[in-house]
Amino acid sequence: MKVLAITGYKPHELGIFNYKEPAIKYIKKAIKKSVIPFVEEGLEWVVISGQVGVELWAAEVVLDLQEEYPFLQLAILTPFLHQEKKWKDHHREYYEMILAQADLVESITKKEYENPVQFRLKNEFITSKTDGLLLVYDQEREGTPKYQLEVAKKKQEQGKYSIFTITFDDLQVIVEEDMQE
Repeated sequence: MKVLAITGYKPHELGIFNYKEPAIKYIKKAIKKSVIPFVEEGLEWVVISGQVGVELWAAEVVLDLQEEYPFLQLAILTPFLHQEKKWKDHHREYYEMILAQADLVESITKKEYENPVQFRLKNEFITSKTDGLLLVYDQEREGTPKYQLEVAKKKQEQGKYSIFTITFDDLQVIVEEDMQE
């Protein structure tokens, strides 16, 4: 696998309302634990759409991993131009800090928000340009990641596309391991 998309819940879908929330540390640890084996097997790019939450936390993980794996690159493919336009200031500042460090930043539709179709186009485009999807998602707790998952499942049925999940049970294991250290 050379190119991996990562997505997952937005902070509010997880009940996270500030960046000091301990759960973020565990989510990032789980992402790192999942991504390192791919990197060691030749992963070159991680692709996100820049959504607040799991995607930006994954971006932080990738940026940290670049110290040890300088060939690993981060692409942020936004669904439309200026997606952060209506976000709260703290989200926008965090997003812009991540964008400044990414290896590639592009907008898929090359225009500002017009309608929800742009999100579907984003899911389809990212899935078409990647070899697999890693998502922080639990089937028992639906949320926005389900749309990317649906597109990924269609591609998986057509041939070679891998889907990997980090569930709430996986996160619980990370918490328990951390408590034993």
